[in-house]
Amino acid sequence: MGEGKGKEDEKINPYSCACAIVASMISIIFGYETGVMSGALIFIEEDLKINDLQIQVLAGIINFCALVGALSAGRTADYIGRRYTICSAAIIFLLGSLLMAFAPTYAVLLTGRCVAGIGVGFALVIAPVYSAEISAASSRGILASLPELGISIGILSGYISNYLLASLPLNIGWRVMFAIAAAPSLGLAIGILGMPESPRWLVMQGRLGDAKRVLLKVSNTKEEAESRLQDIKLAAGIDPNCTDDFVRLNHNTRGQGVWKELLLRPTPPVRWMLLAAIGIHFFEHATGIEAVVLYSPRIFKKAGVTTKKKLLLATIGVGVTKLIFIFSSTFFIDRSGRRKLLQISVGGMIVALLGLGFALTIVHQSHNQKVVWALWLSIATCYLYVMFFSIGLAPVTWVYSSEIFPLKLRAQGASIGVAVNRATNATVSMTFLSLVNAITIGGAFFLFAGMSVLAWIFFFFFLPETKGRSLEEMEEVFTRSKKSRNVDTELQSQNSVVRVP
Repeated sequence: MGEGKGKEDEKINPYSCACAIVASMISIIFGYETGVMSGALIFIEEDLKINDLQIQVLAGIINFCALVGALSAGRTADYIGRRYTICSAAIIFLLGSLLMAFAPTYAVLLTGRCVAGIGVGFALVIAPVYSAEISAASSRGILASLPELGISIGILSGYISNYLLASLPLNIGWRVMFAIAAAPSLGLAIGILGMPESPRWLVMQGRLGDAKRVLLKVSNTKEEAESRLQDIKLAAGIDPNCTDDFVRLNHNTRGQGVWKELLLRPTPPVRWMLLAAIGIHFFEHATGIEAVVLYSPRIFKKAGVTTKKKLLLATIGVGVTKLIFIFSSTFFIDRSGRRKLLQISVGGMIVALLGLGFALTIVHQSHNQKVVWALWLSIATCYLYVMFFSIGLAPVTWVYSSEIFPLKLRAQGASIGVAVNRATNATVSMTFLSLVNAITIGGAFFLFAGMSVLAWIFFFFFLPETKGRSLEEMEEVFTRSKKSRNVDTELQSQNSVVRVP
């Protein structure tokens, strides 16, 4: 049984689009925190007199704390619902932003960064899951990729904030940069309460009547809503023909026992799903994007850009590139499919990283003599890398991991992927400057190019296509892909036998 596939059903429902946009605001706030820290570090270093080790800890600690948030978010989302979990994330962000804005010392600033990190973990898990569950199969790619688009908007906003506030007094400017994030956090905490709950979560609570009312709003036709409801009921172990508004489910509906099914006794399809989710999240950051987003002023300084204003302006180019191509990719993710975008994206990243590593190596070996062509090549290949990352790996990571798990395992399965994502992100952001000191900045990007090659191989062999499949069909996708190869082999064998005279 699949979701309706008529022309009317293939249109993006305006109400589900609005819900996904509101949910994605949490990602904009997170993106802003990431982007604004890139430039703020220049001023914090000078104001608080901190060293490279303290800078790395301040930059990366948010991701270790996000690990805690991510692992808590799945269970929280199953217990209180997707909507209230987004609200909780916004409140945590609000507290973290205020702590950083009014931090009198490095220790308080670090504490605020940790609090914001817990909000990051919640945001990265729940925004794509909510967007995926509220949307139809035909539009799930574009709507579930909106959180990644939100992150890019936030990062660019943070870069622009750095540039516009750079002229403020040293001890005021970076504090204002962090304080700005408090307003949208409060707005989202209030605004999300006007959005509907995920219909799939409602079915898991036995609230079929409420789920049907939501589905009628987020579907284009009554038939599509009925079809989606029947698929969800079937996945939840409820008779598809049941017409009761409320049913009492025999199994738990608040996430208990899910870790056992995910980690201790997973079925073969779930084991494959978990491998796919962990792999795609690991490679998203192991290929070096955080080094570029967070330390781009340092990279451009190494390449030969000197003044603060020029450094911040060149960094804005990174944000603009990321936003333009993330936005462009949302129109292709449901048409060309996840696998093709990933392969094109990572292939381009490999070429760009090799070029960036080469250019920065030339600059490094010039011994402080300005090599203009290498400077421009560094900037061009840096932008090219961000472009290729943004058209595929960036949006597909979040869409893919939020759509592949079965209903009961989805929130907590996604949280494991996000935990790996944050751990990898933290490792890169907290070791990049030390890595540069050990193997040079060019060598660091050659290393990221090698990781990109491994990523391409992993995606080719371990990620089946999910385009156009309903969330309830994913277990079949991760079963059939393996079986289909065996079936094809058997058919070929049979055909060869038939041809023997």
